[in-house]
Amino acid sequence: MANLQRYNDPFGELFDDLFRGFFVRPVLNEGARPAPRLKVDVTEDDKQFRVLAELPGVKKEDIEVDIDGDQVTVSAEVKQEKEVAENGGRVLHSERYYGKLSRSFRLGHEIDAAACQAKYTDGILELVLPKKQSQSAKRITIQ
Repeated sequence: MANLQRYNDPFGELFDDLFRGFFVRPVLNEGARPAPRLKVDVTEDDKQFRVLAELPGVKKEDIEVDIDGDQVTVSAEVKQEKEVAENGGRVLHSERYYGKLSRSFRLGHEIDAAACQAKYTDGILELVLPKKQSQSAKRITIQ
């Protein structure tokens, strides 16, 4: 019986290795993880928006909120503390994220930036964002 041998395309393997995982998952350095998504809940009534954002492990001083018209940007930095295992051991595994997080979204109505309030308690940032009173329509007389 004859042995069948498969023809190997040398360029096919090169491209397969180059693009393996490129479209399926992000290419990361070993040990690197993608930044977690900052999770928010947004509610609205006639006068204001209320935003709750999860920011566990972030200090109040490391949070920034920017408002530009109807766009809100929440950014924070999670700083890595020196990890020392007990008894002079070494850290074998760590899943906590360290770095910058940011999330921007539009609310569809201009915000009154001067009247906004922010409160941070137990890893939850609460924003109260009053809607800017719309200017009443003005009729212009034609001369």
